[in-house]
Amino acid sequence: MQQVWAGPSMDRHHPQQSYIYKVVLLGCSSVGKSSIAFRYVKHDFKESLPTVGCSFFTQLVCLETATIKLEIWDTAGQEKYHSVCHLYYRGANAAVLVYDIAKQETFARAKIWLRELEKEFLHDEIVIVLVGNKTDLAAQREVTFEEAEAFAKSKSLMYMETSAKSNYQVTEVFMAIAQELLKQEQQKESALQPQSWKKSRVDLQEPSSQTKKCCMN
Repeated sequence: MQQVWAGPSMDRHHPQQSYIYKVVLLGCSSVGKSSIAFRYVKHDFKESLPTVGCSFFTQLVCLETATIKLEIWDTAGQEKYHSVCHLYYRGANAAVLVYDIAKQETFARAKIWLRELEKEFLHDEIVIVLVGNKTDLAAQREVTFEEAEAFAKSKSLMYMETSAKSNYQVTEVFMAIAQELLKQEQQKESALQPQSWKKSRVDLQEPSSQTKKCCMN
């Protein structure tokens, strides 16, 4: 995480923090990683050719207390790029592990990507979402919702199903990531504040009734 982006102007009554987070999309070729990114950022569906190396997108997420800029890295899924993919997800704050619900082997491959991430990151260093894409192919489903959800729970991952083609829950995936990253950020900031400061913190702009009485005496 880098809190370096100026973002929109700040209202002194409702201050907005601004953060930048790196999100990587991982998974086999043809599971729909590029289509998910394109749908989210461009609000359209495109049957993509295989990604060469990595594609890059950015998107702003405006939450109640912060504005977040997601830097989305769409990595190539072909086996020949696997050895260099760690270069793209290095320093990531979140990862989206995508598989095709109609192809069991892509689910198995997502588990391998997870093992790779576990080698690179500690559990609390990265937010990971397992995503079963192509719910529009439900009639051809090979991976049940229950099977994937149970695996995600066993690994403490978030789990969602999407369809880039029908625009089902694509935005929700990235909103969930942004909210979880912000939650973790706020927990870290709260933990860094000395206990004595947190207990005695007051709003200096609006004096309390006791303060007003003191000043009038």
